[in-house]
Amino acid sequence: MDLDERVAILMRDATGDREQGLPGKPKFQQGPVGIRPLRMPGGGVSRLMRVMQTNACSLSCGYCPTFCGGKVKRVSLTPEETARAFMQAHRRGEADGLFLTSGVPGRAERAMDRMLAAVEVLRRRERFEGYVHLKMLPGVEADQVREAVRLASRVSINLEGPTDAVVRRLAAEKDLTADLLPKLELAGRLSREARLERQPQRAAPGGTTTQFVVGSQGETDHQLLGLVSRLEGEGLLHHAHFSAFQPVAGTPMADVPPAPAAREQRLYQAEHLLRQYGFRFDELVFEPGGNLPLDCDPKTAWARCHPSRFPVELLRASREDLLRVPGVGPLAAERLLAVRRRAVLRGLEDLKRIGIDVSRAAYFIALRGRRLATRPPAQQLGLFPPGGHLPRVVWKTAVPPCAYR
Repeated sequence: MDLDERVAILMRDATGDREQGLPGKPKFQQGPVGIRPLRMPGGGVSRLMRVMQTNACSLSCGYCPTFCGGKVKRVSLTPEETARAFMQAHRRGEADGLFLTSGVPGRAERAMDRMLAAVEVLRRRERFEGYVHLKMLPGVEADQVREAVRLASRVSINLEGPTDAVVRRLAAEKDLTADLLPKLELAGRLSREARLERQPQRAAPGGTTTQFVVGSQGETDHQLLGLVSRLEGEGLLHHAHFSAFQPVAGTPMADVPPAPAAREQRLYQAEHLLRQYGFRFDELVFEPGGNLPLDCDPKTAWARCHPSRFPVELLRASREDLLRVPGVGPLAAERLLAVRRRAVLRGLEDLKRIGIDVSRAAYFIALRGRRLATRPPAQQLGLFPPGGHLPRVVWKTAVPPCAYR
């Protein structure tokens, strides 16, 4: 196959990033297959070309169609071809940045060297100074981690699960505590040290990310968020991705039931509370089994457990207190603090205009001593179990559904 055909195969299942993607309608066309809009670490939006350097793999990941026994068409790109394919899209104005990942055909060190070589071509020969996200492979060497943070804008390594037992059930060759976690922590330390020394461009200025496959091996949200909270609290992780498990035809886990999309959403919401809202891990509300409630968002669950903290008086509350209110995000809190100094807030319509979700917030807030709703927000309709109304589809894809996160 020619280069265009191979690139198409290695990009065709690159889906939008649900956590970092744009809400609503994009401001520009999605572009060719595999090129998606993305919110950037420092703000703004970029178009990211997402591609695997090869889908050949010797690992036995049970959720992945490219596992060692998978019946998919195996193709690969050389480092030169990877760089050329991206630069062609970049010069046509279709892509601003690159997300590069790969299968592991044989020794991980060799596959990682090919990925590093592709980025080296972009940086040295093509003089490309834009955004590159480089996915580290399981089993790479520490020196390759150091080279990756030197070359890339952001690096990631997928932990997949919160414990050794969960990770080994997903893929027998992967080792959380002896390989994946130490490599992620090394990359995180290098990036953190560069930021503290005010030289962020020296080592992955966008920081590090990771991903978890959720819902196939009995792991709990408490375990997942406990690990994420520690890594983010130590400055070793910028943010985490959570991928609700989806069975793929032809994989060892094709018969495992899918995880409800609501669980993935709740994990993202809880992670945002830890990272952006000032919540501590021990403040999150979990059900007896260790998972987050699915019938309400994590902030509302916390608010219901702390009725003495509400209602919050909007005209006097601090930023920290405002961020505890369901329906009030960081941007809305900043706008409220600015507006209340120079204007009179009269009611719900004024609050809507500054970005407050009044349907969730009204019961928990007050204006001049008057609570704005007499009842707490209703829970979601209980016609189905969360996610139970969705068809239990077995996916057919040549690339793992979670490959490009």
